[in-house]
Amino acid sequence: MIDGQNKSPIIRMFHVYKNYGAKKALVNITLDIPKNELLFISGPSGAGKTTLLKLLYLGEKVSEGQILIEGMNLSRISHKRIPLLRRKYGIIFQDYKLIATKTIFDNVAIVLEATGKKRRFIEKKVKSILRTVGMEESLHSFPPSLSGGEQQRIAVARAIVGDPKIILADEPTGNLDEVSANIILDLLKRFHTRGATVIIATHDKELIRKTGGRVIHLNQGYMQKTTNVESYINDSQL
Repeated sequence: MIDGQNKSPIIRMFHVYKNYGAKKALVNITLDIPKNELLFISGPSGAGKTTLLKLLYLGEKVSEGQILIEGMNLSRISHKRIPLLRRKYGIIFQDYKLIATKTIFDNVAIVLEATGKKRRFIEKKVKSILRTVGMEESLHSFPPSLSGGEQQRIAVARAIVGDPKIILADEPTGNLDEVSANIILDLLKRFHTRGATVIIATHDKELIRKTGGRVIHLNQGYMQKTTNVESYINDSQL
């Protein structure tokens, strides 16, 4: 048994398919993800990694099968409840998706504003999170003035400011140099140790090697293998 599988699952996927016309992006995915797991979704470009993450936060809907988040069936959720579901998540995109015309403070604060938090609380929490990611001095700056690594740190701050139960990261270090990538990696590990379930989609073996955790390997939409990091790194076939 792979470590972590004996814990209560926060996410359950049963025979999940995702089709785009005739193209099968995901095929028959059945997977339990325990609370507080650090999980990697690995595989080459086009394997279905991003699609799987999108299904989890309802960026896309399944073609067949069921996904349960803390017992909530995503196929049956009303449109009105989708924002409530997404509050469980912190999402980190490879291309950051920061709002260029808003300050760093406002890019992070928008998450708390959406939940109706009071201004005093927002100011305190945002400054604290920016301090955590080492970007407190940039709160009045705008995203285009920052490096890629700095923008990704802001993206991490935005993802975690609402204390999400689940963090989804899509190729979070794909565009970064090694120093910046290590900073992002350390931040993700830190929030995993604080209790978040962290799911990282990546094709970067070095990222997986440095972090540890369970690895799900996708290829052409199929889940080929579930393994631990040591086996994954040593497997010459992957």
